Amino acid sequence: MEKLHKLLGGLTPAQIMVLGFLELIFLGSLLLSLPAATTGSVDVSYLDALFTATSAVCVTGLVVVDTGTAFSAFGQGVILTLIQIGGLGFMTLSTTLFLMAGKKIGLRDRLLIREAFSQYDLSGLVKLVRQVVKTTLFCEGIGALLLTVGFLAFMPFRNALYYGIFHAISAFCNAGFDLFGKVSGPFSSLTAYAGEWFTLVIAFLIIIGGLGFPVLMDLGKRLSGKKLSLHSKMGLLATATLLVCGFFAFFSLEHNNPGTLGEKPLSAQIVSTFFQTVTPRTAGFNSLPLTALSDPTVFLLIILMFIGASPSSTGGGIKTTTFFTLILAVWAMIRGKRDVELFERRLPTDVILKAFTIAFISSALVGVVTFCLSCLEPEFSFLALFFEATSAFSTAGLSQGVTPNLTSPFSKMLLIGTMFAGRVGLFTIVVALTHQWQTNIAIRYSEERIIIG
Repeated sequence: MEKLHKLLGGLTPAQIMVLGFLELIFLGSLLLSLPAATTGSVDVSYLDALFTATSAVCVTGLVVVDTGTAFSAFGQGVILTLIQIGGLGFMTLSTTLFLMAGKKIGLRDRLLIREAFSQYDLSGLVKLVRQVVKTTLFCEGIGALLLTVGFLAFMPFRNALYYGIFHAISAFCNAGFDLFGKVSGPFSSLTAYAGEWFTLVIAFLIIIGGLGFPVLMDLGKRLSGKKLSLHSKMGLLATATLLVCGFFAFFSLEHNNPGTLGEKPLSAQIVSTFFQTVTPRTAGFNSLPLTALSDPTVFLLIILMFIGASPSSTGGGIKTTTFFTLILAVWAMIRGKRDVELFERRLPTDVILKAFTIAFISSALVGVVTFCLSCLEPEFSFLALFFEATSAFSTAGLSQGVTPNLTSPFSKMLLIGTMFAGRVGLFTIVVALTHQWQTNIAIRYSEERIIIG
C-alpha cells in the first residue's frame, strides 16, 4: 500500500479517480470473461464482458447480453460486487477497509474522498464515509427484505431471497441490472410484474439512492432540529418537481396507448406510471415495453434521463441541482437581476458557470455520440439512438432494444466511453486531463461588450 501511495503521489485526486474506475472496470472485465462467469448458453466475447463490467461499475444497466441467462451465479456475483463498489465509489470501500484495519486516513486520502463526494471542506469526511456505508446497508437490507416477500408469490424462497438481495442493491445503486430474463424472457426487466406493489419498493430505493448522500445525511440532522442546507433544499425540490411533472406528463401521453397503459386497470396504470417516471432518474428498470412508447413519451424520458439524479448520489445525468441552477439563472436574466437567488440565498458566480459548462459539454457529448451511432447503426431510428446515447451518458440503462442488437464493435466502444464519462463526470475527466483547474487568475484583461441575441 505504501508503494502504491508513492506511485500515485504525483497524480491529482481527479486523475486517481479516473484511473481507479478504469482499473476496476478492467478487473471486472477479466473476471466476467472467465468460463466460470458464463452459462454457455450465450457467446460472451471479451468486448461483451468489458461492456458489462463498465455498465456495472458505472451503475448504468445497459447490457449487450441478458444478465439472468448469460451469466452464472459467479458472474452475477461479480456484477453485483461491481455495482456495489461503483455505486458507493471505490474510495468509500478503500476507506472503510482502512478503518476496519485500524489505519489512519491521511490528508491525501481525505482529498480523494472530498473529490469523490464533491465536498468543499476536509472536515467530517471520515464520518461521512461511515454514515454512507451504514445508510447504504440499512436501505438495501430493508429493500431486500420487502422484495423477498414480494417475490415469494412468484418463486421459491431461495430464489426470492437471492432476487431480493440482487435487485435491492441494483435499485439503490441506480444500476438497473435485473435477473428476470431467466423468468420471463431475455431483456424483459419488470414488464411481467407491471402494477405489482413491490415495484414501488424498487422505485423508492431508486429515489433514495438518487437523492445523494449529503442530502440523506442532512435529512438525518433535520430530525435533531438542524436546518437543511441550500443544497439539500434544492435537491429535494428538484426531485419532487421532476417526479410530479413527469408523472402527469407520462400518464397523459400514455394512458390511452394499448401497448403500454391502455389495457390496464386504473390502479395498475398509476403504479406503472409512477415506476416508469422514477426509473429514468438513472435506473434502468422498466415495467412497460419501451418500444411501444409514443415518440413524445420517448422524448420526455430522454429529458428526464439527461437531468438525472442529485450530486454525490448513485445516479448520473447532469444532476438536478445543475438543471435547476440553469433555470434560476435564466429566470434571473429574464427579470433583469444580477444575482441568482433561491430560499433567500445567492448562488456564487463560479457555481453558475460550472453548471453551464457541465450542461454544454454534456449536450455536446450526447450529440456527438448520437451522430456517430446514426452513422454506424443506420438500421435504427434517430430517436432510438438518441435515447440510447442519453441513457448511456446519464447511466440510466433504459434501452429501446438498440444496445443488445448493435452490429458494430465501435458502437459498443462508443457507449462504453459514454457510460464511463457519465459516471466519473465530464468535469472530473477534463480536470484530470488538464492536470489542474485554475481558480486564481493573476491577470484580468479589460472588459469589452459583444452583441448577444
